[in-house]
Amino acid sequence: MFAILGILVVFASVIGGFLMEKGRIEVLLQPAELLIIAGAASGTLLTANPAHILKAILGGLTSVLKGARFGKERYLETLKMMYQFLNKVRKEGLLSVEMDVEKPQESSIFKNYPDFLGDHHALDFVCDTLRMAITGGVEPFDMDQMMELDMEVHHHGTTQPVSALATTADSLPGLGIVAAVLGVVITMGALGGPPEAIGHKVAAALVGTFLGILLCYGVVGPLSANMSKLADEHNSYLHMLRVLLLSFLKGSAPMIAIEMGRRAIPSHVRPTFDEMEKHCKNHAAATEAAAA
Repeated sequence: MFAILGILVVFASVIGGFLMEKGRIEVLLQPAELLIIAGAASGTLLTANPAHILKAILGGLTSVLKGARFGKERYLETLKMMYQFLNKVRKEGLLSVEMDVEKPQESSIFKNYPDFLGDHHALDFVCDTLRMAITGGVEPFDMDQMMELDMEVHHHGTTQPVSALATTADSLPGLGIVAAVLGVVITMGALGGPPEAIGHKVAAALVGTFLGILLCYGVVGPLSANMSKLADEHNSYLHMLRVLLLSFLKGSAPMIAIEMGRRAIPSHVRPTFDEMEKHCKNHAAATEAAAA
């Protein structure tokens, strides 16, 4: 939502300043220039990237428009879910959660947390790690190495569409110059005609450069930067799960493991210990009441 607001502020400021200087808005309406720049940029994006990156770019832009997914409430819900899960393991053993890990969509625990189920990367990260723990024979150090490798591969995958979009943004000023040069070519062909017509063609050529720079620094560049921050947020979320799971695999009690995970949460969205404890204990009390 803030991304949409930011783009609107950019265009409102630029157009508003232009109008304040007595500019004519119709001069900026040059569909041909926009077609050249946007079309060429889309073509370079298609040429430089395979289908899976193009799909990831669309998904990333959708996430940017929706806004951040990893706020304090998301982390609290995840901590509560893992507290419930680890308590079940402590009381009934690792084998008791085998079906939860193998079929998470049918799990009595995971199905209560649709945001987590909808995040297939985080879901696979947790389930694959617990699957190895249930299999046995893997030391906590090796489990940590596997989780770290998983995170590196995932983060590399999430940064590829960001790099692709940033490269496209960098090409926009150059494509704006291409549009301007074509406008100058058309202008040179119209020499000898009415001054008003020549002036209009010169203005159209300059609008090409203007659009290329504006789209680069006012739209596409900021969108790619936002996508990069969202990728970092997801990586921080996986890091929290890694710390939490590793602590439990080393033999820590569920609440200690949850606290270790809480400490790994970025400070601007990290819940306090009291908030976390209240959230988890409220769930535990509700579970006991339902069992009674």
